[in-house]
Amino acid sequence: MPAFLFDLDGTLVDSVYQHVLAWRDALEIAGLPLSVWRIHRRIGMSGGLFVNALARETGHTLSEGEVARMLQLHGEAYRNYVSQVRPLPGARELLAYLAEQRVPHAIATSGYRDSAAPALAALGVAPDLPIVTRDQVAHAKPDPDLFLAAAARLGIAVEDCVVVGDSIWDLLAARRARALSIGLLSGGYGEEELERAGAYRIYQDPADLLAHLDEVGVRAR
Repeated sequence: MPAFLFDLDGTLVDSVYQHVLAWRDALEIAGLPLSVWRIHRRIGMSGGLFVNALARETGHTLSEGEVARMLQLHGEAYRNYVSQVRPLPGARELLAYLAEQRVPHAIATSGYRDSAAPALAALGVAPDLPIVTRDQVAHAKPDPDLFLAAAARLGIAVEDCVVVGDSIWDLLAARRARALSIGLLSGGYGEEELERAGAYRIYQDPADLLAHLDEVGVRAR
């Protein structure tokens, strides 16, 4: 039976578009306005890589200080949208079922602990659930560090884990970690994109994954 490493935003909680709008607000304050579709394409990357990637699209080069300022602006803007964040359909039930069946699982998110806290609270995660945030690793997605750290927290080889994510950045990080991956459509990426990034199964959302857990090696005890 595999262990599961879950992304958070767009995978377990419906927060992708709130992050998109927060980044739009932050970029406008910084004088780097971009269309929301361009912003969405980068959601799931680590914050620093995200800012630099978007800056390139506007022809700017940002200093470390400017990147830090952008991250701060995003955090402030996101607080205006966080009350809208909800668990995705089936997310709570999926985590509860895995716990009931004693299937090892953890959450690994590119978000910092403070920004992830409201989403984790909305999910009602168990106090002993391993959670790895951006604060705890050297590099975030598409680097594999988050998933490697989450597997280590479980005490399971990453090759025996399945990463569940909604973005191509999750799946690329999974490939670099040498883990299988499952793609969810709940973050706005298309099925073909997720397949090209390495997903070996694709489901609509956590509820759909829960209904098909037998397809990925989980059977009731």
